[in-house]
Amino acid sequence: MIVLKTERELDLMRAAGAIASVVLNDVGAFIRPGVTTKAVDEFAASRIRHYGATSAFLGYRKYPCNICISVNDEVVHGVAGPRRIQFGDIISLDVGVRYQGYIGDTAKTVAVGGCGLLAQKLIDVTTQALYEGISRALAGNRVVDISRAVQGYVEANGFSVVREFVGHGVGRTVHEDPQVPNFVEPGKNSAKLKPGMTIAIEPMVNAGSPVVKVLSDKWTVVTQDGLPSAHMEHTVLITESEPEILTCPENLPSSLRAR
Repeated sequence: MIVLKTERELDLMRAAGAIASVVLNDVGAFIRPGVTTKAVDEFAASRIRHYGATSAFLGYRKYPCNICISVNDEVVHGVAGPRRIQFGDIISLDVGVRYQGYIGDTAKTVAVGGCGLLAQKLIDVTTQALYEGISRALAGNRVVDISRAVQGYVEANGFSVVREFVGHGVGRTVHEDPQVPNFVEPGKNSAKLKPGMTIAIEPMVNAGSPVVKVLSDKWTVVTQDGLPSAHMEHTVLITESEPEILTCPENLPSSLRAR
């Protein structure tokens, strides 16, 4: 069931989205060669607490970390540990927080001190694919319009979109209806977009084949061909006019800015 949010709920989601966005930026700035992914996760936890929120991921379906940290060929759901980040790595950071009962969910892929041309193009294309999708998040359109925009842009640039994992509704829980694929599913019904809907649009883009596999930790998803992957995400509100990105630092309440 798709839940349309009230104005009060949207104010809380703006706050949650802002916290997620600020934490994501803080974590991105913290990353450097030599630091372990475990240290990154611990830093993220401290920043989430700083803003009076909790991790929306820790313990969700028994996920063991505060944020998802996925390195190079890791697509999503990477598990933090002793791995040391290297110069030239690309790191996908997925931050989900819960604040006063509502979720903010956002992600980006960052290069550690620079990266190769292929990896940089992958990051750039994935970023633009996200905004191509957001531009179609208009009342009266359908979810498939978002999917088509993302897939078309990615494939026109020579990359592929992951099929097994998709965007989703967001609200009181991490995953709500509707699902928001990054590809067109022929013959499948697609929900109509209505004002008050809040959805996470999140392209997961592979440099090579779209085929992925899950590692033995039962969480970390990697590309089957070992080529790099990138991930970008915003939580977006469908309005009567242009879509509103909820996961942006500008929404941070003044009471939290003073912390």
